[in-house]
Amino acid sequence: MQKPSDPRREVLTGLLGLGSQSSRKSYYPELLARLEDLEAERNRYKWLFENALHGIFQAGLGQGFVSVNRALARMLAYSDAQALLSRHQASWAGIFVGGENEFKTIHRTLMSQGELAGYETRLLRADGQQLDVRINMLLRPDAEGPVVEAFVADITERKSAQASMQRLNEDLERRVQTRTQELEALNADLRYEIIEREKVQRALRDARDAAEQANASKDRYLAAASHDLLQPMNAARLLMSTLRERTMPAAEAQLVERSHHALESAEDMLTDLLDIARLDQSNVKPELGNYSLAELIESLVAEFQGLAEVNGVELRMHPAVWAVHTDYRLLSRILRNLLSNAIRYTDQGAVLIGARRRGSRIDIQVWDTGRGIPAAQFGAIFKEFNQLSQAAGQQLDRQGKRKGVGLGLAIVERIATLLAARVEVRSQVSRGSVFSVSVPLATQVPAVPLPSAGILERLAEPLQGRLLLVIDNEQIILDSMCDLLEQWGANVRVAVDVESALGQLGGAVPDAIMVDYHLDNGCNGCDAVSRLRSHWQRAVPAIMITADRSEHCQQTLRELGIPVLNKPLKAGKLRAMLGQMLKA
Repeated sequence: MQKPSDPRREVLTGLLGLGSQSSRKSYYPELLARLEDLEAERNRYKWLFENALHGIFQAGLGQGFVSVNRALARMLAYSDAQALLSRHQASWAGIFVGGENEFKTIHRTLMSQGELAGYETRLLRADGQQLDVRINMLLRPDAEGPVVEAFVADITERKSAQASMQRLNEDLERRVQTRTQELEALNADLRYEIIEREKVQRALRDARDAAEQANASKDRYLAAASHDLLQPMNAARLLMSTLRERTMPAAEAQLVERSHHALESAEDMLTDLLDIARLDQSNVKPELGNYSLAELIESLVAEFQGLAEVNGVELRMHPAVWAVHTDYRLLSRILRNLLSNAIRYTDQGAVLIGARRRGSRIDIQVWDTGRGIPAAQFGAIFKEFNQLSQAAGQQLDRQGKRKGVGLGLAIVERIATLLAARVEVRSQVSRGSVFSVSVPLATQVPAVPLPSAGILERLAEPLQGRLLLVIDNEQIILDSMCDLLEQWGANVRVAVDVESALGQLGGAVPDAIMVDYHLDNGCNGCDAVSRLRSHWQRAVPAIMITADRSEHCQQTLRELGIPVLNKPLKAGKLRAMLGQMLKA
């Protein structure tokens, strides 16, 4: 038991005013300071309560409002908070549009959960209008009974915006439906117009066909030949070249070889048709230079060696030590046609290609032991779509040799005229023929010799493990190039444009680029090479693969230092050019 003299008892009696007068005087200032702090804190909360932007109220769970702020009074269209308190002093269920039923639901939720968060409802204003609100309620225990504390937010504008959006969507759907119906009507009219136009076009085609029947066969062939045909032909040649280099059973290898020769025939026909069209348009300009004749002849012999073996003909060449001043590509075209005809029309024996010097000119000659040409037909063989005889053509077909369409010598004559070269023929029936083309002798040795076809295998070695990039807008071309290059040992990445190429490489820089000239989205191969070289800050070797022989294309490629391979692409030429680029 505490003694009357206990110090703690004196402190307590002093605080309660039961101690001495001196003790009471010493604690009054502290009590007053604490009361002032409590009053200041109360005033702050009161100010926040009265000036809050959202509505706030306290109410008994089964009674009316205890307190409301001015914001809630404004929301519900009352003059002040007191007016709202007076109106709902007995019960606050009247503020809900749902009335007592909604209030009972709220009552049950608060009693079971203790709170109601994010509750959206409608309140009834003093002027009879309805207000969309979102309420958060909390049930707080109190000595006189549970008290509900609530925060009310006006969401009328949000609801109005949602309603407006809904109306807008509905209006848009109606407009879309109306527009769809209009488009369907227009499509119906358009289909009718298309049908009528097709009828007119059909009539025009019939008239055109009737007119073309009166023209030469050349016009019908030229109408069918176009640049677009070179794309699938190019892909087929690449795929066939890939298959020919693979080891397979004899039966399958024979089928592949037959398919290869069939593609060569189709390619020769397309090339001849396109060359005739270009030569007739007089837009071919020779690009003269000095070239080694030995390398030219060696490359042609290597190219036609396989065809000669298939046809049972021995192909030989006579070494040439001179250089010629001419257009390498056009002269090669002349000699290819002469060699092709010599092999085609020689049933047995040999074909020889060589050269003789005659003063300041070189006669390049192609000899064969074929069936020969009657002298009366020397003029006719240089005309379009003309062959030696129908019987001869049938015999060639039975033996499985490629049969042309009679354009080879016509092309030879046109190119020879373009190069100012003389073409001569000597022949004896059943003994053979000699075709010769005379070109100027070069006064200087070629500065850069062309790659020789005899070293193709050696040049292919640098492809092992090299990273090569192929860009083309045709997926079948990409697949074909990838199969062929990977078969040669290269590591290949393919893409349709610059962006996908960079993504495929993943930061690596390829050893060489092969790109088609005509790409999608208005881009060309020159642009692609320039952008890639700028990105890598390196002059990566590139090869342009195209059927475009326009002067603009050629000039652009010369400025960039990019060599060209024309479509349909020959695998041997591609391998030789890549080997020459990468052998260093």
